[in-house]
Amino acid sequence: MRPAVHGALVADIGGTNARLALAVEGRRELSAVRHLRCADFPDLVSLLEHYLQDATSDTRIHPGDAWLALAGPVDSDPVQLTNRPWRFSREQLLRQLQLTRLELVNDFAAQARGVLELDAARLTRVLGGTPRIHGPRLVIGPGTGLGMALLVPTGNTWLTLPSEGGHVHFAPTNADEDRLLAWFRQRHQRVSVERLLSGDGLLGLYQAHAEQANQRLECTTPAQVSAAGARGNSLAVRSIRVFLKVLGDVAGDAALTAGARGGVYLCGGILPRLQIQLGDSGFAHAFRDKGRLGQYISDIPVWLAADDTLGLRGVAALWRQSRGRSGKLANPASFGEA
Repeated sequence: MRPAVHGALVADIGGTNARLALAVEGRRELSAVRHLRCADFPDLVSLLEHYLQDATSDTRIHPGDAWLALAGPVDSDPVQLTNRPWRFSREQLLRQLQLTRLELVNDFAAQARGVLELDAARLTRVLGGTPRIHGPRLVIGPGTGLGMALLVPTGNTWLTLPSEGGHVHFAPTNADEDRLLAWFRQRHQRVSVERLLSGDGLLGLYQAHAEQANQRLECTTPAQVSAAGARGNSLAVRSIRVFLKVLGDVAGDAALTAGARGGVYLCGGILPRLQIQLGDSGFAHAFRDKGRLGQYISDIPVWLAADDTLGLRGVAALWRQSRGRSGKLANPASFGEA
């Protein structure tokens, strides 16, 4: 029998999906990578116990540490996920899983750190530009919600800064978007950009356009809207175009706010399904339409990081970095081709 190996449980847990793996010192590759649906479990403890029972018996890796990337603020106790009705105590989780150390990070902080783990071949250029090697990088992506985080150079390493930028107010830029704001405002007390730039937001855009055009609804889920758009359904195509245009507005504004001269990385669960439409949408114009700051924003490149293990890679890298194994500032390959 193989001897037990000590390592860490690493996980990226969103509102819909959870990706989990076991990490071991000295190995960049992750073991026992699993993808689980959050809706299949009543709480976080049940999900983690289910995974560990399966993974540790297969690998003989017994984690003493756990690093969990969670969708929502992680600086409180108890912790409440934003888009999943799960609430837990750190001490109770530590005790139930029999761990010696538990670290919680924002899921988009993990996404940001994961960018450093990607080489150019795993990135798709959306907009060209001249990245500043030591400039901050913005990671933004719509999924169950709209996540944002920054990757900031500090000395010879990187600091990941989580953000709740997805909850800023939605700001229309034309008459059509004024009407959309009114539609969403009838249904929500406050209309944040996440109300549009998320899975539910894409479905909401479709429903709004159908109501405004007095047409029958054919789609009842975000995935159906994406699929209908790929087939050329006019309502779905229009909704996707608005979705991507608003994403360009928001990403460009966030890049200006953060001074993200190192580049912008698009990720999340929705955009890989819309990759074809992304290049033929209003995203580019909206991203760069910043008036007197047009030249400033045009120098900022944008890539699509269509890697569904980005957050998992990132949280594993944060664990290694905490043990002094990684985290150096350099990694120009991850900029892709400008």
